[in-house]
Amino acid sequence: MTERKPPGVSFESFVDRQIRQATERGDFESLPGYGKPLASLDAPYDELWWIKGKLHREGFAVLPPALALRKEAEDAREKVRGARTERQVRDVLTEINEKIRAALRMPPPGPPLGLTEFDVEAELEDWRRTRRDGPRQDPA
Repeated sequence: MTERKPPGVSFESFVDRQIRQATERGDFESLPGYGKPLASLDAPYDELWWIKGKLHREGFAVLPPALALRKEAEDAREKVRGARTERQVRDVLTEINEKIRAALRMPPPGPPLGLTEFDVEAELEDWRRTRRDGPRQDPA
């Protein structure tokens, strides 16, 4: 924790001393991006640069709810392709189907939803066939 500035010491020398001590301890050497150039050095100034960076780091996306659900459905399809067991496939599809069902009952604002529930049994059959046949090879 940072100590308080003692009375009678100028603020600048107090800060300079803390920076020097931290540098001597090596506190700045393990920071992310240490020794790398600043990525935004040549970019035009943006007043909201730190807000945009924070949103990006946190994975926050500003999408209308309908589009966010479409994206989530696409991600679910990818998870199904990478699933190792039928139980995982069922769990992923059941979860997204519940969200789609709720959105169909009360459509979210924004563009049309354009989604229907996944047919779990048909998706499972495709998943089984893909696993049985293995990755597709282009004939040479």
